[in-house]
Amino acid sequence: MSHFNFKSLTFYGVAIGSVLLLFKVVTAYGEKNLQAPPVINGRYRLTLAENLPNCETSSPLLLNIQQSGIYLNASLLPANANADTEKQHSLTGLFQNQQSSLSGKVEEYILCNTPLAQGDRNKLVTIQMKLVDHGKITGQLNVNGISQSLGFTAMLQKDQEKSQKLNSH
Repeated sequence: MSHFNFKSLTFYGVAIGSVLLLFKVVTAYGEKNLQAPPVINGRYRLTLAENLPNCETSSPLLLNIQQSGIYLNASLLPANANADTEKQHSLTGLFQNQQSSLSGKVEEYILCNTPLAQGDRNKLVTIQMKLVDHGKITGQLNVNGISQSLGFTAMLQKDQEKSQKLNSH
């Protein structure tokens, strides 16, 4: 018992107690105030409220979003595109408070449903969107050179390939 000094025991007891109290306070704060953003990963079928000006027809588009925390990478593709024909993600943005802003370049033929030979130029696109509920996004699409914003609704697509694989086993 001569090895135990009362001052040393008091110091170590206070130090351990302080660390435990600090850990409890930080944990309580984190559980109350720090929450991960909802997951919006996936392929969304994007339907414009009206056709783009100077376009005869606008087919539905596919918005493919990949998420890492609040950071988003996305690509805008024709609705009939499959995973093998997808290009690199050309849109980037942040997701905060159920809202997101994506911007980047998209090839004109994707937006206007014209053959590739006629419209192979890139257009600067900005997408402002809001998560309405799980699987549904609404927002505005702005295209450089077009003065008006186009409203859209996007619905999460169920992955058909996964369901086919599950049914085959």
